[in-house]
Amino acid sequence: MTPHLRPAGPPWAPFSPCEVECLADDEPRVPIPVAILRLVGVVGALLGALPLAIVYPVLRGEWRVAVVRAWFRALLWTLSIRVHGTVPPATRGGSLVVANHVSWVDVLVLGAARPGRIVAKSDLRAWPVLGALAVRAGTLFVDRNRLSALPDSVAEVRSALEAGARVLAFPEGTTWCGVEGGRFRPALFQAAIDAGVPVEPIRIRYLIRGRTPSPTTATAPAFVGDDPLVASVWRVARARGLVASVHCHPSLSPVVDRRDLAAEAGRLVRGEPSATAAGAPAAATGSVQRPGVRRRVRVHQVEVVDGHPAQRLVPVEA
Repeated sequence: MTPHLRPAGPPWAPFSPCEVECLADDEPRVPIPVAILRLVGVVGALLGALPLAIVYPVLRGEWRVAVVRAWFRALLWTLSIRVHGTVPPATRGGSLVVANHVSWVDVLVLGAARPGRIVAKSDLRAWPVLGALAVRAGTLFVDRNRLSALPDSVAEVRSALEAGARVLAFPEGTTWCGVEGGRFRPALFQAAIDAGVPVEPIRIRYLIRGRTPSPTTATAPAFVGDDPLVASVWRVARARGLVASVHCHPSLSPVVDRRDLAAEAGRLVRGEPSATAAGAPAAATGSVQRPGVRRRVRVHQVEVVDGHPAQRLVPVEA
């Protein structure tokens, strides 16, 4: 990782030391004509989303989830990105899904594996086409440069969770190269605590297919530093053998302080030892545990290959 200095701006604004120099220049690529065809497919998928955006608000339940998942899968397919991992079946009620943040590709991966309302920076609202689609899809916008707007943002997320929505967030607040990662900021975890919904930590890793003796981390998807969006999209379009590895950790119950909850979720996502393993108290895993209520939940994990359920594993106790 090649660090760079914190840019001018509010001291509370999220900051990543990763720069474009973090990206490897020896990763396999496809020929330029293939990359161009992929981008044509992406444009087609974006244009195809315009009529879907019109009917999306009137869809309900499983239809809405199916449409979102199918569209994100189409985008990943056009970019030849495979999704591997284990994703437990969705439960009823709201939940806060938190993941590490490497790239704009993360949104496609989570949308294909765990569709929900995405928390995004307010700048996205002004983007051509994508901004309009994000608004129609119920994106929750956060202004990172105004600390005074944070309570309203947390309240909006809490309302969505209380209404039964699954909310997808990237608590690092900015992107990292995938080799390094940042700490999870605790603000949005307060929304899960107030709404009484579980937190689902998910780790996203980008790998290169075919590398031996084992898959290596791919940096092509990383969208860091001053990297222009156009350059990032082109780099992903040219990448060969990209795999998005998705690992869903057991849900955390919102029964502790938001800082402890954020720290535990961050440890799980980064692959560090859990606080419970070290003997410290931490959020219980499984579904939300209300005071005075005891129950056991059996969680069925599903193997996902290219975004499609492929194998049901043995039930495990949560």
